[in-house]
Amino acid sequence: MPELSILIERISALLSYDSAQPLFFNSGLFLFLFLLFSAGYALLAGRWAQSVRLFYLTAFSYYFYYKNAGDYCALLAVITLGNYFVGQRVEQARTPAGRKGWVAVAVALMLGQLAYFKYTNFALSLWTSFTGSTFQPLDIFLPAGISFFTFQSMNYVVDVYRGQLRATRSLLDFAFFVSFFPTLLAGPILRARDFLPQVRKPLVVTREMFGTGLWFIMVGLFKKAVISDYIGENFVNRIFEDPSLYTGIENLMGIYGYALKLYCDFSGYSDMAIGIALWLGFQLPANFRAPYKSESITDFWRRWHISLSSWLRDYLYISLGGNRKGRVRMYLNLFLTMLLGGLWHGASLNFIVWGSLHGAALGVHKFFRQLVGHDKHYRSRGLRRFFAIVLTFHLVCLCWLFFANATFSASLLMMEKIAFEFHGELFTRFLAGYPIVTALIVLGFVLHFLPESWSNRACGLVQRASLPVQVLLLVAMIWIVVQVKCSEVQPFIYMQF
Repeated sequence: MPELSILIERISALLSYDSAQPLFFNSGLFLFLFLLFSAGYALLAGRWAQSVRLFYLTAFSYYFYYKNAGDYCALLAVITLGNYFVGQRVEQARTPAGRKGWVAVAVALMLGQLAYFKYTNFALSLWTSFTGSTFQPLDIFLPAGISFFTFQSMNYVVDVYRGQLRATRSLLDFAFFVSFFPTLLAGPILRARDFLPQVRKPLVVTREMFGTGLWFIMVGLFKKAVISDYIGENFVNRIFEDPSLYTGIENLMGIYGYALKLYCDFSGYSDMAIGIALWLGFQLPANFRAPYKSESITDFWRRWHISLSSWLRDYLYISLGGNRKGRVRMYLNLFLTMLLGGLWHGASLNFIVWGSLHGAALGVHKFFRQLVGHDKHYRSRGLRRFFAIVLTFHLVCLCWLFFANATFSASLLMMEKIAFEFHGELFTRFLAGYPIVTALIVLGFVLHFLPESWSNRACGLVQRASLPVQVLLLVAMIWIVVQVKCSEVQPFIYMQF
């Protein structure tokens, strides 16, 4: 039957890797596949099927990664096997030198493969500019999520070395941890010492966990597909593609819009990952805590991408010496940590400037905090707090300017436009030209600055709702997403890092 063969070919093409059609949380295909997967997962809820369930979820995670990265599933498997093996050797080594040697091997291999994929062309471009020769970039594909599962594997080996974790004897448990699909592409970066103890616990999804998971998924979908994608495609992306075509007021609004777009995109992914994990019976750490409410740059990094900032603190800043070797060294370690954090995001002058600005700002804030005698628990009040939040937000936006642009010259051009061609009198025309974009930007920031207790109260209402009401809420959110979605499913920004 030709119709049947055509149908089989279409299904096969749909389920196979296609670089133009990756599998995102906000896609209809993921929703369909996740529903099918969940049915099988629920059947394996008994303790008798624990290993089978872990294998089933690990297999789905590998398929999920295959849909997003193709044959680079093999790289994920190699990294998993390598770090599992090294973890065993670190724990079994009889001398400190032997343990340190195995850790050095793991770190060198992890950073080496990361450097190859992310920095080879950057290094070659610097070399050719220095020698005056012609630069021909190599055809190197950056595998999706490589930074996240590389960091995840590294913290496992380092924690075993530090004695904070016993090396797991189960390859299945470790493969499950490294490949756990909700966090595989864009975090949060899991800590093995927090996640591995959950792996062998009986599968329990309480009504509270289900309702909380639903709330996080709905919030994540709204942030990503309604706010971030709409203001990005209909305004922000146009500004950053060619800022020379727009006035200073439009460039400034583009920067404000980008700040909201990036936050809603990335925190939306984290929210959905946390919600899906809860539905699977696992607790993940929060990755964002209303970062634009920060009253200092130090406070910002306690609220933004928490799993990365805490990783950089625990595995880089402390390893460099932290604050144990005097004030000058402490400031240098802060600066180097953020500089390397910038390079983690990408190999370009823009990311170097972005990381350097944050490193310098952290050092300046720590210096003045010590100068006036404020400890890390100090919180300002009243108007002082208001102006501190406004100042911090604009400092972060200035840094986003370099983060978002493809070239350093484009960032300078946007600053020139704002400084010398502002044309504030055109603001009303901007409002008239972008009414929906303006409304969504205002809505996004208003929701962001609402008290946390309001969000907790709304989450509680969803938790206590009956199952039919919860299903209707999810269907309503999907309907809203469909009404405002772009012609194509938009990728998550942090997948490119």
